[in-house]
Amino acid sequence: MTRTGVPGTALDKPSASAPVRPCPRLGVRAPDIAKGSAVASLLADRTRAGILRLLRDGPFGVCEFSATFAERENNVSNHLAKLRDAGLVRATRHEGDARWVFYERDEAAIDAARAALLDILGWPESVGVDGERRASSGRHRPTPAREGGDRE
Repeated sequence: MTRTGVPGTALDKPSASAPVRPCPRLGVRAPDIAKGSAVASLLADRTRAGILRLLRDGPFGVCEFSATFAERENNVSNHLAKLRDAGLVRATRHEGDARWVFYERDEAAIDAARAALLDILGWPESVGVDGERRASSGRHRPTPAREGGDRE
């Protein structure tokens, strides 16, 4: 196929003086990004993102989050409710004192959220989420770094 889609036209072969006119792709379907967009909205809040990061280290209670983020406990509870509604965290009551509720990550839901975000971002398959290089599939190639830093 040619640049214009019509063989034998003046723009069939690019020249230095003629602009290249791309063919519009009118039949492209919109990707389903609902899950990834919902995850991004949840993580857009610093407190919710911080809660999920802290929960990587194990269960926490509302008062611990409140002290860590200098937020009122009712605000932290509202953030936890949104994360719980999304299925990313779950709550369990303390066995000895039922007044204490501890929150932990649901790793299966976290993996699904990660996959939804990576589907949008198109993270190279050759790089793991942890930044470690893996065997490349050849589809994505990282941009090579310029010598001499970022100077222009």
